[in-house]
Amino acid sequence: MSICATAALLPVGGAVAQTVTPFSFGLWGDLPYAKNNDGPKMKRLIDHMNAADIAFSVFDGDTKDGSSECTDASYRDTVAMFESLKRPMIYVPGDNEWTDCHRLNNGGYDNLERLAHIRKTMFATNQSFGQTKLTLEQQGKPGEKFSENTRLLHNGILFIGLNIPGSNNNKVLDEKDCTNKSARKAEQCAADNAEYEERDAANIAWMKEAFAAAKAKKLPGLVITIQADLGFDLPETEGKDERKAPGFDGYDRFIDALVAETRAYDGQVLLVHGDTHFFKVDKPFINQANLIPNLTRVETFGSPNAHWVRVDVNPASPELFVVHPVIVPGN
Repeated sequence: MSICATAALLPVGGAVAQTVTPFSFGLWGDLPYAKNNDGPKMKRLIDHMNAADIAFSVFDGDTKDGSSECTDASYRDTVAMFESLKRPMIYVPGDNEWTDCHRLNNGGYDNLERLAHIRKTMFATNQSFGQTKLTLEQQGKPGEKFSENTRLLHNGILFIGLNIPGSNNNKVLDEKDCTNKSARKAEQCAADNAEYEERDAANIAWMKEAFAAAKAKKLPGLVITIQADLGFDLPETEGKDERKAPGFDGYDRFIDALVAETRAYDGQVLLVHGDTHFFKVDKPFINQANLIPNLTRVETFGSPNAHWVRVDVNPASPELFVVHPVIVPGN
């Protein structure tokens, strides 16, 4: 069964305000991790989400732990898990699925080959996962470069997914970073940095298109889902921005663009990510440019805590997005 979304018909022109009707959606990610024996928890989690009154859910990356191999079978298992959801589910890739696959304990794969495999097998169509489907707009052609970057307009709220993974967004800092516990060679690290540059530009362009459409259509809210923790929770020392330390510079241009676009937008922006496995809701970027009132960060639960987050879209609320942690009994 397919529910046709209107994102593919989202021209930038026109200034007719969109009507927002209340609905709820789910957020989850960083599951299951074999090293934490998450398997038994997953049925309870999925059953709980299937019983919930949500329109769809978004998975913000890391479908396996960071010390298990990036086998073809692992992706097939992920697809089976996603398809067990009764409602549509949108997938955003994480570093454990491709960026870190060069590591010896991940099987020593060519991580760019694994990214291409994910695109061909998990983004081969414009349909979401789940037993009920949503039609998504993709930045790239199905199965090809940037097909994992998606867009959906639902009930007056615009959703985008961006391939921004942990591990510094696949940016390699130096020779030590290249070869540490890794099967990579120098030429592969050069290829990784070229990939990072191209994808970073594509991500920013896709996000800017979304903001332009949201402003043109007078949409009250935009939800941006990525996998990486951009360094939000590093120490905050007066006069020093710890997030500028090496290891996080792969996110600098995206952050600068996000801050600028959010400040120029009258609606509410919800930035969703996983990566560090602690449920949080806050107003990030305090040190960079003081508080950004219309930007809210939500970090989802992650292994070993197999829970999820429900977001209610409430047009009557000044914040628009009302966030609830959902604890799954038995997990």
